[in-house]
Amino acid sequence: MNRRVGSKTWLIGVLSMSVLSILAGCAVRKVNLWGDPQTGLILTYRMPGKQPLKYQFKAEQSQTIEVMGQSIATESNVAIGFTVQPKGMKENHYQLGLTIDSMKVNVESPQGSLSPDMSTVIGKSFDMIMTELGKELDISGAASIQYDLGPAGKRNIASTFQAFFPDLAGRPVKMGDTWTAEDLIKDETGGGEVRIRLKSEHKLDGFETVDGLECVRIKSAVTGGLEGEGKEQGMDLTFKGDIEGVDTWYFAYKEGLYVKMNSSASIKGTITTSGGQSMTIPLTQKLRMETKLTPANL
Repeated sequence: MNRRVGSKTWLIGVLSMSVLSILAGCAVRKVNLWGDPQTGLILTYRMPGKQPLKYQFKAEQSQTIEVMGQSIATESNVAIGFTVQPKGMKENHYQLGLTIDSMKVNVESPQGSLSPDMSTVIGKSFDMIMTELGKELDISGAASIQYDLGPAGKRNIASTFQAFFPDLAGRPVKMGDTWTAEDLIKDETGGGEVRIRLKSEHKLDGFETVDGLECVRIKSAVTGGLEGEGKEQGMDLTFKGDIEGVDTWYFAYKEGLYVKMNSSASIKGTITTSGGQSMTIPLTQKLRMETKLTPANL
């Protein structure tokens, strides 16, 4: 009898250990918020507590227009440093505060060089509401942060941040998987508005360590178009064009952080004038952009 009881006790002990091992394994998997490369990575933004994130954004743009057989070229450079301050969650969306730490703009044209005073921008803040997949729902206050470009009129910083964070898939993704995202960016010019519609085909391309963070590398084919209206020297202007570009960006899947992006794009379009003199002006633009989380956050 004692031997039978002992055997049963031993068997129950083995079964208990097996159950505990299984439960322990499940517990470990639940802690792993980012999934697994074999079964699918779960990519979501996970803004850390109250830790601020500092980013640097740089853009170079070259533009050429053809007016009455003459080519007119313009070069511009923009550099912005800013801080993203998490403010908690509301209705499952991130509440973020963004502060402009530094900003420089330089424009080179046949009329000369222009480097506007950016003191009206530096130190200013605005709020952003963003989903855990990176969709910007609201950037309240950004349009009121303006700077003066002289003859080109006043501009604001809103267009830089309307689609700043890349959109994630919303489902587990494996190597080679793709997903699409669409964005609408509105850029207010001195006397009008340009609307830019973009469609990005994202592809999980590989893994890479960036500044000590294990990241997924994502390559994106970007297509889209622009349209808009404006006024200059008494003439009505209509803008229209096609956009093609390529993005390569890096997302730290364990931390839930957007780390880096390199982008290049080209625009081919026209500016149509009406009023005193009507004409159609061919327009080409080439852009190169870089966004990077600064090492202080890594």
